[in-house]
Amino acid sequence: MKRKLSIIIVNYNAEKFLLECLDSIYAQTKQISFDVWVVDNNSMDTSVPMVQQNFPQVNLIENKENAGFIKANNKGILASKGTYVLSLNNDTVVLPGALEKLVDFMDRHPDAGACGAKVLNADGSIQHQCKRGFPTPSSALFYFLGLHKLFPRSKVFGHYLMTYLDADKTSEVDSLSGSCLMVRRRVIEDIGIMDEDYIMYGDDLDWCYRIKKAGWKIYYVPDAQIIHYGGMGGSRVLPYRNIWEFHRSMITFYKKHYANNHTALLNWGIYGMIFAKGIVNLVVNFLRKEKIVGSRKPQA
Repeated sequence: MKRKLSIIIVNYNAEKFLLECLDSIYAQTKQISFDVWVVDNNSMDTSVPMVQQNFPQVNLIENKENAGFIKANNKGILASKGTYVLSLNNDTVVLPGALEKLVDFMDRHPDAGACGAKVLNADGSIQHQCKRGFPTPSSALFYFLGLHKLFPRSKVFGHYLMTYLDADKTSEVDSLSGSCLMVRRRVIEDIGIMDEDYIMYGDDLDWCYRIKKAGWKIYYVPDAQIIHYGGMGGSRVLPYRNIWEFHRSMITFYKKHYANNHTALLNWGIYGMIFAKGIVNLVVNFLRKEKIVGSRKPQA
């Protein structure tokens, strides 16, 4: 039977968070038909037997190696058949009615190629990455300089995280957080699955860029809410590799979508700044006890 929604969850050594995520899906989603696909990247913990014992209804795909997030996610997307596909991180908690609200929004807005929930930190604050503009060279610079924090209402300095938008109002945006990204199956058939040139990061920005380029709209839907712990779903298991992949994805996105519009000198300058930022991040993480990939997420 074809489901309304197929939920794809990639997992690597994150049994505790995966258990909480799956519990929340089945507890809070009652009004739509859905199936869940867990793609495990050869976890060394007891994630696989946990799913088999506690969630026999889950479609479990066991990779024989750690294929990275994007390849694993694509495997789940291609195996599923739902009208809508939800890429959901394993370190998330679905709040009451969130998935029904996203499906209902897509049903009522045929122009929507994708939509996403309001993503919350464990302390209830918003993760602004759930409503983003595309990272142009200037907006990325303003973001890394922290100018969006000093001038959150500015459309110039707050462009990347769209801090100037009302976080409680449904809005059309450029990009959503890959922690909770719902895409129309017809769109996937139109533009294709996630780009496997990315390994673990940048896939959400790239997918959204291609969705908008194909003429579809992307919406932020704050009535639907999830909690995202951030960085707990396996990315800290191999922190140095993941920090490298985080910065490599920036170069991949820029090279694919922006490099042809700028001079070679500017391009190499940007590549150099990204590389330098990655080296600094690796050194800082080597010196501190807690390893952070991406931005730090507040905990409760």
